[in-house]
Amino acid sequence: MASHGTRGRSGRRPTLEEVAARAGVGRGTVSRVINGSPRVSETTRAAVEAAVAELGYVPNTAARALAANRTDAIALVVPEPETRFFAEPYFSDILRGVGAELSDTEMQLLLIFAGSDRERQRLAQYLAAHRVDGVLLVSVHADDPLPDLLAQLEIPAVISGPRSAAEALASVDSDNYGGARSAVEHLLGRGRRTVAHITGRLDVYGAQRRVDGYRAALRDAGHPVDELLIEPGDFTEEGGRRAMARLLERRPGLDAVFAGSDVTAAGARQALRGAGRRIPDDVALVGYDDSAIARHMDPPLTSVRQPIEEMGRAMLDLLLTDIADRRPAVSRGLERRHAVLPTELVIRSSS
Repeated sequence: MASHGTRGRSGRRPTLEEVAARAGVGRGTVSRVINGSPRVSETTRAAVEAAVAELGYVPNTAARALAANRTDAIALVVPEPETRFFAEPYFSDILRGVGAELSDTEMQLLLIFAGSDRERQRLAQYLAAHRVDGVLLVSVHADDPLPDLLAQLEIPAVISGPRSAAEALASVDSDNYGGARSAVEHLLGRGRRTVAHITGRLDVYGAQRRVDGYRAALRDAGHPVDELLIEPGDFTEEGGRRAMARLLERRPGLDAVFAGSDVTAAGARQALRGAGRRIPDDVALVGYDDSAIARHMDPPLTSVRQPIEEMGRAMLDLLLTDIADRRPAVSRGLERRHAVLPTELVIRSSS
């Protein structure tokens, strides 16, 4: 008869993942129970302890011994100006998700802006002193040195979206490619034939993937990709207004626009109305994020919903697991390092 002692069926020790699966909870929750966090419900604690007993799981005592060196603080680092953080709903939704997940722990959250060279230098010094146990990085650009600095310092880190397909650090993202495809397929399905795209910042991998999805949807529907219908934006309202004006100059007969964010779509709407175009009669408009802006726009904006708050929760859960394990997420398998959450097209009156 097989034993449920300290070795599994293959003769190895049971893993944290197996305990989590048996208890029906996440790895981070198991780690918190094992490390004695009081901020876990009694029902959850009992389920985890039962799974530990059934599997004969033995915690890594060396890792637990290091707990005394922890700061019980993590940093949410935003390498953007403060004005952008407070202007765009994406950031507040990420923060809300992180805060909700963090409420079940004893850890503190530090919000740090690093939009200027001086702020980045100060942050580098702060991180080098190991004053936080881990870092969540939001809105990372392709040339951002912060992720590499964190890797060098061996500080657990998770970023909201990889910098490239070859990203080495842990990341949580939404399906930017699939979301863009669904937006363009929707517009084509409504009979639109000249679909423009205002991109996000193209040094952001997620924005690049949305362009890829836009192109793929057109090609698969038998439509040629007109490069003059693609205009770079920067995820801002003013950027959307300027990009829309340029598109109207080049292609005045366009009948649909897929914007890289809801904020960008708000700017595009201003330019369209200023040019006498009616939405959706003359030009259909679709945004990205499904933020409060989309719901309150006139007409209400069709938008690709990113599960942003859930992304924040997933980022923190992965980070807490890394901190509890005392090993970087880069040492794990690819599936664990790069979580991609599904998107959903929310159809409203603008299209």
